[in-house]
Amino acid sequence: MAEQTRSQKLKRLVAVQRHLEQMAEYDLAETARQRVEVNQSMENVIDALGSVDPIHRAFSQSYADRFERLSTKDKQLTGIQQLHEMRLQRERAKGDRLEEGMKEALESERREADDSAVYDIIDQKFATPASSKLQK
Repeated sequence: MAEQTRSQKLKRLVAVQRHLEQMAEYDLAETARQRVEVNQSMENVIDALGSVDPIHRAFSQSYADRFERLSTKDKQLTGIQQLHEMRLQRERAKGDRLEEGMKEALESERREADDSAVYDIIDQKFATPASSKLQK
């Protein structure tokens, strides 16, 4: 296998880091979806508690317990969502730094290749042929 340049290695790392960023985005989106579901359930329980229907009044204690569990779960999901947001920011920052390093390495490699090409031209212009000693 051919030796990889620094920019190629960093490009591969950037791709992996961007994938980790996408995973963090997915986790955040999933947590947000779960919070929406919990909030919808809480609204349904509140509606049932406020209902004048005699069936709902019979289950008012169950509804109150359910609402308490849902609000606890919402608090937990809020904390988890904050953690996912921080993780997403961290992964995005890592990816941006790696991408910046990759661009710098690529520029450095291009500059080095250009310098090498200039030196090759200078060597060709001023170098004496190997057969010059034989011409004497």
